Amino acid sequence: MGEVFAGRYELVDPIGRGGAGAVWRAWDQRRRRYVAAKVLQQSDAHALLRFVREQAMRIDHPHVLAPASWAADDDKVLFTMDLVHGGSLSHLIGDYGPLPPRYVCVLIDQLLAGLHAVHAEGIIHRDIKPANILLEATGTGTPHVRLSDFGIAMRKGEPRLTEADFVVGTPGYFAPEQMLGAEPDVPADLYAVGLVALYLLGGQRPDSRAIAERFLTEGVPPAPVGVPEPLWQVIAALLQPDPRARFRTATGARKALAGAVELLPEPAPGEEPVEIFDQIGPLPEGFGPDGPLPAGPAPAPEAGPGTAPAAGPATVRPQTPPAPPRQAPEPAYASPTTGYPLAAPAHPPTRTDVPSPAPVPPMPVPQPPVAAAAAAPVAAAPVRARRPGPPASVVVPVLVLAAICFAVGIYALTTG
Repeated sequence: MGEVFAGRYELVDPIGRGGAGAVWRAWDQRRRRYVAAKVLQQSDAHALLRFVREQAMRIDHPHVLAPASWAADDDKVLFTMDLVHGGSLSHLIGDYGPLPPRYVCVLIDQLLAGLHAVHAEGIIHRDIKPANILLEATGTGTPHVRLSDFGIAMRKGEPRLTEADFVVGTPGYFAPEQMLGAEPDVPADLYAVGLVALYLLGGQRPDSRAIAERFLTEGVPPAPVGVPEPLWQVIAALLQPDPRARFRTATGARKALAGAVELLPEPAPGEEPVEIFDQIGPLPEGFGPDGPLPAGPAPAPEAGPGTAPAAGPATVRPQTPPAPPRQAPEPAYASPTTGYPLAAPAHPPTRTDVPSPAPVPPMPVPQPPVAAAAAAPVAAAPVRARRPGPPASVVVPVLVLAAICFAVGIYALTTG
Protein backbone atom coordinates (compact mmCIF):
# COMPACT_ATOMS: atom_id res chain seq x y z
CA MET A 1 0.00 0.00 0.00
CA GLY A 2 1.04 3.61 -0.50
CA GLU A 3 1.97 6.32 1.98
CA VAL A 4 -1.01 7.81 3.83
CA PHE A 5 -0.80 11.60 3.92
CA ALA A 6 -2.36 13.47 6.85
CA GLY A 7 -4.36 10.36 7.75
CA ARG A 8 -6.63 10.82 4.72
CA TYR A 9 -4.91 10.68 1.32
CA GLU A 10 -3.18 7.44 0.32
CA LEU A 11 -0.63 8.14 -2.43
CA VAL A 12 -1.02 5.45 -5.10
CA ASP A 13 1.35 6.25 -8.01
CA PRO A 14 2.91 9.36 -9.60
CA ILE A 15 1.17 10.59 -12.75
CA GLY A 16 2.94 13.88 -13.48
CA ARG A 17 5.51 16.41 -12.41
CA GLY A 18 5.52 20.21 -12.47
CA GLY A 19 7.82 23.00 -11.56
CA ALA A 20 6.66 23.17 -7.92
CA GLY A 21 5.83 19.55 -7.15
CA ALA A 22 4.85 16.06 -8.24
CA VAL A 23 1.28 15.04 -9.04
CA TRP A 24 0.06 11.71 -7.66
CA ARG A 25 -3.01 9.58 -8.07
CA ALA A 26 -4.32 9.31 -4.51
CA TRP A 27 -7.18 7.59 -2.71
CA ASP A 28 -9.30 9.96 -0.60
CA GLN A 29 -10.30 7.82 2.38
CA ARG A 30 -13.00 10.28 3.48
CA ARG A 31 -14.74 10.84 0.13
CA ARG A 32 -14.01 7.27 -1.08
CA ARG A 33 -12.73 8.20 -4.53
CA TYR A 34 -9.50 8.71 -6.47
CA VAL A 35 -8.16 12.26 -6.79
CA ALA A 36 -5.11 14.00 -8.20
CA ALA A 37 -2.81 15.21 -5.41
CA LYS A 38 -0.11 17.82 -6.00
CA VAL A 39 2.65 17.43 -3.39
CA LEU A 40 4.93 20.39 -2.77
CA GLN A 41 8.58 19.42 -3.25
CA GLN A 42 10.18 22.64 -2.02
CA SER A 43 9.91 23.97 1.50
CA ASP A 44 11.18 27.54 1.14
CA ALA A 45 8.88 30.41 1.99
CA HIS A 46 8.53 31.64 -1.60
CA ALA A 47 7.36 28.25 -2.93
CA LEU A 48 5.05 27.80 0.05
CA LEU A 49 3.45 31.19 -0.59
CA ARG A 50 2.77 30.28 -4.23
CA PHE A 51 1.36 26.96 -3.05
CA VAL A 52 -1.01 28.73 -0.66
CA ARG A 53 -2.14 31.05 -3.43
CA GLU A 54 -2.80 28.18 -5.81
CA GLN A 55 -4.82 26.11 -3.36
CA ALA A 56 -6.96 29.18 -2.65
CA MET A 57 -8.14 29.32 -6.28
CA ARG A 58 -11.57 27.71 -5.77
CA ILE A 59 -13.45 28.00 -9.08
CA ASP A 60 -16.42 25.73 -9.72
CA HIS A 61 -16.80 25.35 -13.50
CA PRO A 62 -16.94 22.24 -15.75
CA HIS A 63 -14.01 23.50 -17.84
CA VAL A 64 -11.76 24.51 -14.94
CA LEU A 65 -9.66 22.14 -12.83
CA ALA A 66 -9.07 24.08 -9.63
CA PRO A 67 -7.91 22.80 -6.20
CA ALA A 68 -10.66 21.19 -4.11
CA SER A 69 -8.96 20.59 -0.72
CA TRP A 70 -5.55 20.66 0.92
CA ALA A 71 -3.67 18.97 3.77
CA ALA A 72 -0.35 19.28 5.61
CA ASP A 73 1.76 16.58 7.21
CA ASP A 74 4.98 17.59 9.01
CA ASP A 75 7.06 19.48 6.43
CA LYS A 76 4.95 18.41 3.41
CA VAL A 77 1.81 19.97 1.97
CA LEU A 78 -0.53 18.91 -0.82
CA PHE A 79 -3.77 19.92 -2.43
CA THR A 80 -6.15 17.76 -4.41
CA MET A 81 -8.13 18.11 -7.63
CA ASP A 82 -10.39 15.96 -9.75
CA LEU A 83 -8.54 13.14 -11.49
CA VAL A 84 -8.55 13.77 -15.28
CA HIS A 85 -7.58 10.76 -17.41
CA GLY A 86 -7.28 12.01 -21.00
CA GLY A 87 -3.92 13.77 -20.81
CA SER A 88 -3.32 17.25 -22.19
CA LEU A 89 -3.52 18.96 -25.56
CA SER A 90 0.17 18.14 -25.92
CA HIS A 91 -0.67 14.42 -25.73
CA LEU A 92 -3.45 14.89 -28.29
CA ILE A 93 -1.18 16.60 -30.82
CA GLY A 94 1.45 13.95 -30.17
CA ASP A 95 -1.11 11.28 -31.14
CA TYR A 96 -2.72 12.98 -34.17
CA GLY A 97 -0.71 16.01 -35.28
CA PRO A 98 -2.76 18.90 -36.76
CA LEU A 99 -6.44 18.66 -35.83
CA PRO A 100 -9.49 19.40 -38.02
CA PRO A 101 -10.65 23.06 -37.82
CA ARG A 102 -14.12 22.23 -36.50
CA TYR A 103 -12.61 20.07 -33.75
CA VAL A 104 -10.22 22.90 -32.82
CA CYS A 105 -13.19 25.28 -32.57
CA VAL A 106 -14.83 22.98 -30.00
CA LEU A 107 -11.65 22.87 -27.90
CA ILE A 108 -11.05 26.63 -28.05
CA ASP A 109 -14.69 27.43 -27.25
CA GLN A 110 -14.54 25.30 -24.07
CA LEU A 111 -11.19 26.83 -23.12
CA LEU A 112 -12.66 30.33 -23.48
CA ALA A 113 -15.68 29.30 -21.38
CA GLY A 114 -13.44 28.16 -18.54
CA LEU A 115 -11.25 31.22 -18.87
CA HIS A 116 -14.32 33.47 -18.58
CA ALA A 117 -15.11 31.84 -15.21
CA VAL A 118 -11.51 32.43 -14.08
CA HIS A 119 -11.56 36.09 -15.12
CA ALA A 120 -14.94 36.57 -13.44
CA GLU A 121 -13.21 35.76 -10.13
CA GLY A 122 -10.66 38.50 -10.81
CA ILE A 123 -7.90 35.93 -11.51
CA ILE A 124 -5.35 36.09 -14.33
CA HIS A 125 -4.01 32.65 -15.22
CA ARG A 126 -0.67 33.78 -16.76
CA ASP A 127 0.37 30.29 -17.92
CA ILE A 128 -2.06 29.14 -20.61
CA LYS A 129 -0.32 26.52 -22.75
CA PRO A 130 -1.18 23.08 -24.20
CA ALA A 131 0.37 21.17 -21.27
CA ASN A 132 -1.93 22.97 -18.81
CA ILE A 133 -5.11 22.25 -20.78
CA LEU A 134 -6.29 18.77 -19.80
CA LEU A 135 -8.87 16.50 -21.39
CA GLU A 136 -11.32 13.98 -20.04
CA ALA A 137 -11.00 10.53 -21.64
CA THR A 138 -14.11 10.80 -23.83
CA GLY A 139 -13.01 8.46 -26.63
CA THR A 140 -14.48 9.52 -29.98
CA GLY A 141 -17.23 11.57 -28.33
CA THR A 142 -17.31 15.30 -27.77
CA PRO A 143 -14.07 16.43 -26.10
CA HIS A 144 -14.11 17.97 -22.63
CA VAL A 145 -11.44 20.55 -21.78
CA ARG A 146 -10.24 21.37 -18.23
CA LEU A 147 -8.00 24.42 -17.68
CA SER A 148 -5.52 23.56 -14.90
CA ASP A 149 -2.35 24.63 -13.07
CA PHE A 150 -2.88 27.92 -11.26
CA GLY A 151 0.65 27.90 -9.83
CA ILE A 152 1.52 31.41 -11.04
CA ALA A 153 -2.02 32.77 -11.31
CA MET A 154 -2.76 35.94 -9.39
CA ARG A 155 -5.73 38.05 -8.50
CA LYS A 156 -5.91 41.59 -9.77
CA GLY A 157 -4.59 44.00 -7.17
CA GLU A 158 -2.58 41.38 -5.24
CA PRO A 159 1.14 42.03 -4.76
CA ARG A 160 3.41 40.26 -7.23
CA LEU A 161 5.75 37.57 -5.95
CA THR A 162 8.41 38.46 -8.54
CA GLU A 163 10.30 41.61 -9.41
CA ALA A 164 8.71 43.91 -11.97
CA ASP A 165 11.33 43.17 -14.63
CA PHE A 166 11.12 39.39 -14.19
CA VAL A 167 8.74 37.55 -16.56
CA VAL A 168 6.91 34.49 -15.21
CA GLY A 169 5.34 31.93 -17.52
CA THR A 170 6.25 29.59 -20.36
CA PRO A 171 8.46 30.93 -23.20
CA GLY A 172 6.60 30.87 -26.50
CA TYR A 173 3.22 31.77 -24.98
CA PHE A 174 3.99 35.28 -23.69
CA ALA A 175 2.05 38.29 -24.89
CA PRO A 176 4.28 41.12 -26.17
CA GLU A 177 3.34 43.38 -23.26
CA GLN A 178 4.43 40.70 -20.79
CA MET A 179 7.91 40.86 -22.26
CA LEU A 180 7.89 44.59 -21.48
CA GLY A 181 6.95 43.98 -17.82
CA ALA A 182 3.32 45.13 -17.99
CA GLU A 183 0.89 44.12 -15.25
CA PRO A 184 -0.89 40.80 -16.03
CA ASP A 185 -4.37 41.34 -17.44
CA VAL A 186 -7.16 39.59 -19.37
CA PRO A 187 -5.79 40.38 -22.88
CA ALA A 188 -2.53 38.58 -22.05
CA ASP A 189 -4.45 35.35 -21.35
CA LEU A 190 -6.43 35.79 -24.59
CA TYR A 191 -3.19 36.21 -26.57
CA ALA A 192 -2.03 32.83 -25.24
CA VAL A 193 -5.36 31.29 -26.35
CA GLY A 194 -4.66 32.47 -29.92
CA LEU A 195 -1.22 30.80 -29.82
CA VAL A 196 -2.80 27.55 -28.53
CA ALA A 197 -5.26 27.64 -31.45
CA LEU A 198 -2.38 27.92 -33.95
CA TYR A 199 -0.63 25.04 -32.19
CA LEU A 200 -3.69 22.80 -32.57
CA LEU A 201 -4.15 23.70 -36.25
CA GLY A 202 -0.48 23.40 -37.21
CA GLY A 203 0.63 20.52 -34.99
CA GLN A 204 3.69 22.38 -33.64
CA ARG A 205 4.43 25.29 -31.34
CA PRO A 206 4.14 28.61 -33.19
CA ASP A 207 6.96 31.16 -33.18
CA SER A 208 5.39 33.92 -31.09
CA ARG A 209 8.19 36.39 -31.76
CA ALA A 210 7.95 35.97 -35.55
CA ILE A 211 4.15 36.27 -35.38
CA ALA A 212 4.37 39.54 -33.47
CA GLU A 213 6.89 40.95 -35.97
CA ARG A 214 4.67 40.03 -38.95
CA PHE A 215 1.68 41.73 -37.36
CA LEU A 216 3.76 44.87 -36.72
CA THR A 217 5.06 45.02 -40.29
CA GLU A 218 2.12 43.67 -42.31
CA GLY A 219 -0.93 44.32 -40.18
CA VAL A 220 -2.99 41.13 -40.33
CA PRO A 221 -0.92 38.61 -42.31
CA PRO A 222 -2.52 36.03 -44.63
CA ALA A 223 -3.99 32.91 -43.08
CA PRO A 224 -1.48 30.10 -42.54
CA VAL A 225 -1.77 26.99 -44.68
CA GLY A 226 -4.66 24.78 -43.56
CA VAL A 227 -6.43 27.48 -41.52
CA PRO A 228 -9.83 28.56 -42.96
CA GLU A 229 -10.16 32.31 -43.44
CA PRO A 230 -13.17 32.81 -41.09
CA LEU A 231 -11.34 31.03 -38.27
CA TRP A 232 -8.14 32.95 -39.00
CA GLN A 233 -9.91 36.27 -38.53
CA VAL A 234 -10.87 35.28 -34.98
CA ILE A 235 -7.38 34.00 -34.16
CA ALA A 236 -5.80 37.15 -35.65
CA ALA A 237 -7.95 39.29 -33.36
CA LEU A 238 -6.52 37.34 -30.40
CA LEU A 239 -2.93 37.80 -31.62
CA GLN A 240 -2.87 41.56 -32.09
CA PRO A 241 0.38 42.94 -30.63
CA ASP A 242 -1.50 45.86 -29.12
CA PRO A 243 -3.62 44.54 -26.21
CA ARG A 244 -6.18 47.32 -26.85
CA ALA A 245 -6.86 45.83 -30.34
CA ARG A 246 -7.67 42.35 -29.00
CA PHE A 247 -10.92 41.00 -27.63
CA ARG A 248 -11.52 42.49 -24.24
CA THR A 249 -13.22 39.43 -22.77
CA ALA A 250 -13.33 35.70 -23.31
CA THR A 251 -17.06 35.95 -23.95
CA GLY A 252 -16.48 38.33 -26.86
CA ALA A 253 -14.00 35.88 -28.38
CA ARG A 254 -16.54 33.05 -27.99
CA LYS A 255 -19.21 34.98 -29.86
CA ALA A 256 -16.84 35.68 -32.75
CA LEU A 257 -15.78 32.02 -32.81
CA ALA A 258 -19.41 30.86 -32.98
CA GLY A 259 -19.97 33.05 -36.04
CA ALA A 260 -16.82 31.68 -37.71
CA VAL A 261 -17.91 28.06 -37.18
CA GLU A 262 -21.04 28.74 -39.24
CA LEU A 263 -18.81 29.59 -42.22
CA LEU A 264 -16.50 26.57 -41.97
CA PRO A 265 -16.80 23.78 -44.57
CA GLU A 266 -18.33 20.51 -43.49
CA PRO A 267 -15.93 17.70 -42.52
CA ALA A 268 -14.65 15.64 -45.42
CA PRO A 269 -16.33 12.24 -45.84
CA GLY A 270 -14.29 9.45 -44.28
CA GLU A 271 -12.38 11.86 -42.03
CA GLU A 272 -10.66 9.97 -39.22
CA PRO A 273 -12.38 10.62 -35.86
CA VAL A 274 -10.25 12.00 -33.05
CA GLU A 275 -10.16 9.70 -30.04
CA ILE A 276 -9.01 10.81 -26.60
CA PHE A 277 -7.46 7.86 -24.79
CA ASP A 278 -6.90 7.20 -21.09
CA GLN A 279 -3.36 8.46 -20.54
CA ILE A 280 -2.99 7.57 -16.85
CA GLY A 281 -3.03 3.80 -17.16
CA PRO A 282 -4.29 1.00 -14.92
CA LEU A 283 -4.13 1.01 -11.16
CA PRO A 284 -1.08 -0.64 -9.58
CA GLU A 285 -1.27 -3.93 -7.73
CA GLY A 286 -3.21 -3.73 -4.48
CA PHE A 287 -5.75 -1.14 -5.70
CA GLY A 288 -9.12 -1.55 -7.40
CA PRO A 289 -11.84 0.77 -8.74
CA ASP A 290 -13.30 1.08 -5.23
CA GLY A 291 -10.01 1.75 -3.45
CA PRO A 292 -7.30 -0.39 -1.81
CA LEU A 293 -7.97 -4.10 -2.00
CA PRO A 294 -8.20 -6.09 1.26
CA ALA A 295 -5.28 -8.36 2.04
CA GLY A 296 -6.10 -11.87 0.84
CA PRO A 297 -4.55 -15.32 1.38
CA ALA A 298 -1.12 -16.01 0.01
CA PRO A 299 -1.17 -17.12 -3.62
CA ALA A 300 -0.85 -20.83 -4.32
CA PRO A 301 2.62 -21.98 -5.49
CA GLU A 302 3.03 -22.25 -9.21
CA ALA A 303 3.01 -25.72 -10.72
CA GLY A 304 6.43 -27.10 -11.60
CA PRO A 305 7.41 -28.34 -15.04
CA GLY A 306 5.49 -31.41 -16.07
CA THR A 307 2.79 -30.85 -13.45
CA ALA A 308 -0.73 -30.66 -14.83
CA PRO A 309 -2.78 -27.74 -13.45
CA ALA A 310 -5.71 -28.58 -11.24
CA ALA A 311 -8.97 -28.66 -13.19
CA GLY A 312 -11.13 -27.96 -10.14
CA PRO A 313 -11.50 -28.71 -6.44
CA ALA A 314 -9.69 -31.90 -5.44
CA THR A 315 -11.75 -34.93 -4.39
CA VAL A 316 -10.96 -36.02 -0.82
CA ARG A 317 -10.67 -39.80 -0.58
CA PRO A 318 -10.83 -41.67 2.75
CA GLN A 319 -7.51 -43.20 3.73
CA THR A 320 -7.45 -46.94 4.47
CA PRO A 321 -5.65 -47.71 7.74
CA PRO A 322 -2.45 -49.69 7.21
CA ALA A 323 -2.81 -53.47 7.57
CA PRO A 324 -0.80 -55.24 10.31
CA PRO A 325 2.45 -56.89 9.19
CA ARG A 326 2.10 -60.37 7.75
CA GLN A 327 4.61 -63.16 7.44
CA ALA A 328 3.60 -63.92 3.90
CA PRO A 329 1.87 -61.81 1.19
CA GLU A 330 -1.88 -62.06 1.15
CA PRO A 331 -3.66 -62.94 -2.09
CA ALA A 332 -6.00 -60.23 -3.46
CA TYR A 333 -9.65 -60.66 -2.80
CA ALA A 334 -11.97 -60.83 -5.77
CA SER A 335 -15.66 -60.42 -6.27
CA PRO A 336 -17.19 -63.77 -7.22
CA THR A 337 -19.54 -62.04 -9.68
CA THR A 338 -17.47 -59.38 -11.39
CA GLY A 339 -13.89 -60.41 -10.82
CA TYR A 340 -12.83 -56.79 -9.95
CA PRO A 341 -10.42 -56.62 -6.97
CA LEU A 342 -12.07 -55.46 -3.77
CA ALA A 343 -10.61 -53.80 -0.70
CA ALA A 344 -9.09 -56.09 1.94
CA PRO A 345 -11.21 -56.82 5.07
CA ALA A 346 -10.77 -54.62 8.11
CA HIS A 347 -9.08 -57.52 10.00
CA PRO A 348 -6.56 -60.04 8.64
CA PRO A 349 -7.89 -63.56 7.92
CA THR A 350 -7.31 -66.43 10.25
CA ARG A 351 -3.98 -68.23 9.89
CA THR A 352 -4.12 -72.04 9.94
CA ASP A 353 -0.41 -72.72 9.88
CA VAL A 354 0.10 -71.57 13.52
CA PRO A 355 -1.05 -73.90 16.35
CA SER A 356 -3.52 -72.56 18.87
CA PRO A 357 -4.08 -73.77 22.44
CA ALA A 358 -7.85 -74.10 22.17
CA PRO A 359 -10.07 -73.56 19.16
CA VAL A 360 -12.82 -71.01 19.63
CA PRO A 361 -16.02 -71.52 17.66
CA PRO A 362 -16.77 -68.62 15.35
CA MET A 363 -19.39 -66.10 16.28
CA PRO A 364 -22.62 -66.44 14.32
CA VAL A 365 -22.93 -63.69 11.70
CA PRO A 366 -26.42 -62.48 10.80
CA GLN A 367 -27.15 -62.98 7.13
CA PRO A 368 -28.41 -59.94 5.21
CA PRO A 369 -31.64 -60.26 3.27
CA VAL A 370 -31.30 -61.57 -0.23
CA ALA A 371 -31.27 -58.66 -2.67
CA ALA A 372 -32.66 -58.61 -6.14
CA ALA A 373 -30.62 -60.14 -8.91
CA ALA A 374 -29.77 -56.69 -10.29
CA ALA A 375 -28.35 -55.46 -6.95
CA ALA A 376 -24.66 -54.61 -6.82
CA PRO A 377 -22.39 -57.19 -5.13
CA VAL A 378 -21.62 -56.52 -1.46
CA ALA A 379 -18.37 -57.61 0.22
CA ALA A 380 -18.73 -60.37 2.86
CA ALA A 381 -18.85 -59.29 6.50
CA PRO A 382 -15.47 -59.65 8.24
CA VAL A 383 -15.00 -62.74 10.52
CA ARG A 384 -13.55 -62.21 13.97
CA ALA A 385 -10.08 -63.73 14.02
CA ARG A 386 -8.88 -66.17 16.68
CA ARG A 387 -5.93 -65.04 18.70
CA PRO A 388 -2.94 -67.23 17.77
CA GLY A 389 -1.00 -69.02 20.59
CA PRO A 390 2.76 -69.25 21.14
CA PRO A 391 4.71 -71.40 18.71
CA ALA A 392 5.75 -74.99 19.61
CA SER A 393 9.44 -74.04 19.84
CA VAL A 394 8.51 -71.97 22.91
CA VAL A 395 5.83 -74.16 24.52
CA VAL A 396 7.84 -77.46 24.73
CA PRO A 397 10.90 -76.06 26.59
CA VAL A 398 8.66 -74.21 29.03
CA LEU A 399 6.67 -77.39 29.81
CA VAL A 400 9.87 -79.47 30.34
CA LEU A 401 11.33 -76.85 32.70
CA ALA A 402 8.07 -76.73 34.65
CA ALA A 403 8.08 -80.53 35.02
CA ILE A 404 11.68 -80.53 36.33
CA CYS A 405 10.83 -77.81 38.87
CA PHE A 406 7.79 -79.80 40.02
CA ALA A 407 9.87 -83.00 40.45
CA VAL A 408 12.56 -81.19 42.46
CA GLY A 409 9.92 -79.79 44.77
CA ILE A 410 8.33 -83.22 45.45
CA TYR A 411 11.75 -84.70 46.12
CA ALA A 412 12.59 -82.03 48.63
CA LEU A 413 9.36 -82.53 50.54
CA THR A 414 9.70 -86.36 50.81
CA THR A 415 13.33 -86.37 51.90
CA GLY A 416 13.00 -83.62 54.39
